[in-house]
Amino acid sequence: MPFVRVSYLENKYDAEQLPNISRDIMSALVEHFNVPEDDFFQVFHAHKASEFYYSPNYLNIERTDGLLFIQITLKSGRSTEQKKSFYSKLAQLLSNTLHIRKEDVFVVLVDTEFEDWTFGSGIAQMIERP
Repeated sequence: MPFVRVSYLENKYDAEQLPNISRDIMSALVEHFNVPEDDFFQVFHAHKASEFYYSPNYLNIERTDGLLFIQITLKSGRSTEQKKSFYSKLAQLLSNTLHIRKEDVFVVLVDTEFEDWTFGSGIAQMIERP
């Protein structure tokens, strides 16, 4: 049940690249977190330069304007090893398929619980199942 937000600098990624970024994120989620393929909710946000700030070298990682901020809100319960392998796989996929620099793949996982979600209709579907 992940909800994915991707922020990037406008004009850095185009309408052909965004679906591929989406696909790579979903592929890594399915492989490493066993997310069902139809559990697919993602939004992409293009930002003007005046709205997009980052450290170009925090932790000695050289970032460029091709930076992708990827925030994934999901149910808690993944191990540290699962998370580390997910980060690695996602950076590898984006690098291999779209030539996005691994250094420009910035990921934040936000853990939540079942009661924190409604998928519509004002019902907490994950805790109000028949």
